[in-house]
Amino acid sequence: MIGTTVKDVASHDSVVPEETLDPADWEEFRELAHAMVDRMIDYQRDVPGTPAWRPVPEEVDERFREPAPKAGVGAGGAYEDYLEMVFPYPTGLHHPRWWGWAGGTGSPMGMMAALLGAGSNSVPANFNDGAARVEAQLLTWMKSVMGFPEQGSGIVTSGGSVANIVALTVARDAMARSDIANDGVGAEPERLVLYASSEVHSSVFKASKILGLGRDAVRLVPVDGDFRIRIPELREHIARDLVAGFRPFAVIGTAGTINTGAVDDLTALADLAESYGLWFHVDGAFGAMAVLSPESRHLVEGMSRADSLAFDFHKWMYVNYEAGCVLFQDAEAHRRSFSVGGDYLVPLERGTGSLADMATGRGPQLSRGFKALKSWMTIREHGFDKFGRLVAQNMRQTRYLASLIDASSVLQRVAPVELNVVAFRYEDSETDAAVADGINRELLMRVQERGVAIPSSTLLDGRFTLRACICNHRSRQSDFDEFVAEAELTVAEILSESAAER
Repeated sequence: MIGTTVKDVASHDSVVPEETLDPADWEEFRELAHAMVDRMIDYQRDVPGTPAWRPVPEEVDERFREPAPKAGVGAGGAYEDYLEMVFPYPTGLHHPRWWGWAGGTGSPMGMMAALLGAGSNSVPANFNDGAARVEAQLLTWMKSVMGFPEQGSGIVTSGGSVANIVALTVARDAMARSDIANDGVGAEPERLVLYASSEVHSSVFKASKILGLGRDAVRLVPVDGDFRIRIPELREHIARDLVAGFRPFAVIGTAGTINTGAVDDLTALADLAESYGLWFHVDGAFGAMAVLSPESRHLVEGMSRADSLAFDFHKWMYVNYEAGCVLFQDAEAHRRSFSVGGDYLVPLERGTGSLADMATGRGPQLSRGFKALKSWMTIREHGFDKFGRLVAQNMRQTRYLASLIDASSVLQRVAPVELNVVAFRYEDSETDAAVADGINRELLMRVQERGVAIPSSTLLDGRFTLRACICNHRSRQSDFDEFVAEAELTVAEILSESAAER
């Protein structure tokens, strides 16, 4: 402290007691911590017998509007608040009938690995420690699994959205005519544009806005009857943009669209990108994991030719949230986009800060949680072969659910089944489309509110559609039987109520 003497500091310290966040009684805290672990193990063991979801009641919701506390309630009090306000009302991803959006189930080992990662409080891949080696080995494993070169690069991210942002940042910088990383997008003589199907994930639009390209820079290409990008229309769009003076720089292929699970023709897209000299990125958020099973590997053929690949561990590898990843063929291009220096970050020859390839030079974050540990330990526990069998199991279950819907007189499948997504809805030729949309909305909300199951929804061809994305190692055939039976009964109930109102 400038202007403060050692004597002044000593005098001040003698008046104000020093504090810590450590418990006053470690054994008492140990007992509480063991109770927390036991509670969560019981929850995971018993979750099949619980509702898939339950709403937060108003009296509990009211407690979340309380003002910030000035004095604490202690460790035990904080845990009691959790048990009353949070624990009874989970999102539901652990449940065997969670098939909403594209959320994976998590696992007991993933839960404990998250505890271990938080306990060590590591900042992985920025320091010379075990955490850096965990992430490096995990990336090496995934490069091998996905068919990427060992000398390639990558980074563990919070999820596929950030993975897409990282990938498209590198693509923009690598393909631009100017030094965008230094001079900004305004230095580019032509407007940069990229191409994806109309089924592309919304994170691509977010990435384009963040990167200064603008949402309109994402050129949407129509899809065919199987919801795959139309290659001839893609070629036409590129040709038009070239004539108009735009600068095409990237093509995005989707391995598992969020709406229907469709997989673009990745080999054809790789050929096209190569012929035009464009960056080829694959968004494989959940579908990339089809590579793990011999039964589905052919569906993502061509994925290994991508310049960059985004995917999630927390989807179809069932790792607890959050854990995504992005891989690159060209490690130098990856590093050029994120290496910014800083005297305080220059590695020394030895010691804590002697890691040469820091994550801060491969992604937007300096501070990062130890997400890689959950994936690394889960893979260590089970091995990739088991994950391949689980992917195949989910695909069989998907086809089984599709067969139940096809046999139903009430529900109707509205898209082909390629990976692990079934899109369906109530449909009746005598019912107006807008009325049918309302019935389907009510059907979805009731099965969720009653804790029957958690499918989610989307719009296909402008129609409100239910969808089940099966990234769940706990699902069993009986779960799908129960869901379809309950859905049919719920539709009948809605129709009966509607008839009574007329």
